[in-house]
Amino acid sequence: MPPINFNDVVEAADRIRGVAHHTPTLTSKTFDALTGAQLFFKCENLQRMGAFKFRGAYNRVALAAQLLDIPAVIVMPRDAPEAKLNATRGYGAEVVLYERSEENRMAIAQAIARERGGTIVPPYDDERIAAGAGTAALELTHDAGPLDAIVAPCGGGGLLAGTCIAAHGVDPDIDLWGVEPAAGNDVQQSLAKNERVLIDVPKTIADGLQTQLVGEITFPILQAHAKGVVTVSDDELVEAMKLLFERMKLVVEPSGAAGFAAVLHERFPVKGRRIGIIISGGNVDPEKYAQFLSSGA
Repeated sequence: MPPINFNDVVEAADRIRGVAHHTPTLTSKTFDALTGAQLFFKCENLQRMGAFKFRGAYNRVALAAQLLDIPAVIVMPRDAPEAKLNATRGYGAEVVLYERSEENRMAIAQAIARERGGTIVPPYDDERIAAGAGTAALELTHDAGPLDAIVAPCGGGGLLAGTCIAAHGVDPDIDLWGVEPAAGNDVQQSLAKNERVLIDVPKTIADGLQTQLVGEITFPILQAHAKGVVTVSDDELVEAMKLLFERMKLVVEPSGAAGFAAVLHERFPVKGRRIGIIISGGNVDPEKYAQFLSSGA
C-alpha cells in the first residue's frame, strides 16, 4: 500500500477548506500561442504565506501553529531569502538558522525537540504534508477541467508526490512531470538508478529546490506515478520569472517558475496538449527580484 492515497488528499482538502486559500487557476493566450499548448497556471504564489507549503503545514499542524495557538520553532537555512525569514517570524514562529553546507537540519531539529519536548514536522517527507500539498492539484483538476499533463517543481518530492496522488485519483492517464534545477538533479538521478541518490548542496538560485536527497516516503510515490523529472537552468528560471511578471503580472520565486520554464523549453511533450503548471510560491526578496528582472541570474 502507498503511504498516502487519493482519499487522504480529499480529507486534507476538507480539513484545510476555509483556512487555506483556493488559489486561482489563470490562463494566458500569449503563452498558449508561444508554446502551442493550453496552459493552466495554479497560482500558489497567492497562497497564505506565499507558497503551497501552507496546505501541508496546516494538514500536519506545523506552520499553521499561529492559528491554533501552538508554539513553533522553524529550522531554516541561513541563506534563505529575507522575505521567507521575515514571513516566518511574522507568523509568530521562532526561527533557528543553520548553514546548509556545514550543518544537519534534522539533527538540529531533533536536539530542539528533545530539549523542549516538541514534535518534529519534516518539510516534505511526511504523509500528511504530501497529502496537503496534493490539494493544490486537486483544485487545479477541478478548475481547469481535463488535463493531459501537470508539471510541478520537485525538491524533496512532497509537492510532486501529492500532485501525483491527487491527479491520478482524478484521471490515471494524466502525465505527471517534476522539475529540478540542473545543478541539483538528485531526484532525476534517483529515478534513473532506482535508489535514492545523495548529492552536495546544489548551487542554484532556486533556494526552495536545494534539497540533497529525495524523501524516503515520497520517492516510491514518484517511482510509481511520475512520468519523469526534468531539469532547467538558472537562466531559464529567470526567463520564466520575467515572462510571468511581464505578461501575467505574477511575482514568482525561482523555484516557483520551474514548471513554466520546463514548458517553455519543451523538456517534455507540450504542443497541442492541455497542461497544468503549479506555481509553487512567490517568496522572493524585492531587491533580488529586481536584480533577476533587470540583469538575469
